[in-house]
Amino acid sequence: MRLVVGLGNPGREHEATRHNAGFWFVHRVADAHRASLRMEPRFHGLVARVSDRGHECFLLEPSTFMNASGRSVAALARFYKIEPQEMLVVHDELDLPPGGVKLKKGGGAAGHNGLKDIIAHLGPDFWRLRIGIGHPGDRAQVIHYVLEKPRREEEAAIDAAIERSLDVWPLLLEGKTEAAMLKLHTSP
Repeated sequence: MRLVVGLGNPGREHEATRHNAGFWFVHRVADAHRASLRMEPRFHGLVARVSDRGHECFLLEPSTFMNASGRSVAALARFYKIEPQEMLVVHDELDLPPGGVKLKKGGGAAGHNGLKDIIAHLGPDFWRLRIGIGHPGDRAQVIHYVLEKPRREEEAAIDAAIERSLDVWPLLLEGKTEAAMLKLHTSP
């Protein structure tokens, strides 16, 4: 992986919302590497560069709103000549319960506006780390649901999923995606 993108919405009012699970992951990776995410106007987002075991990777947190994430991702990817298959996009996932986490390559957007915009700019062939936030049970409530803070037990479960994902981070960085998938999908 040469680029890890966390999806979310900018601003203090969105920091603790379910839709920002991707940001939470990127912050944890940055903290683990003692890296600071800094605003890069040409990439429309906060960027850090981390290095681990000889592998270098960019972290990106788009400062665009979710629906325009592709503009930020495409700007950085094109500038550094990063191919979609060298990217990991970390995002909230309604179709997984809080605490669920899945790694996959490619596919559709499944209604996720951040993914839709990235696909529109770069195509679908990037890796996705899907962090479960659960579903409100009614499609009409989805927008409100993703933009509110998770309940305490949901937050603990989401945090545990992020922690399990961080356990496979070294494998992802080395490009050992199959091993990362196996370990992530078989861990409790």
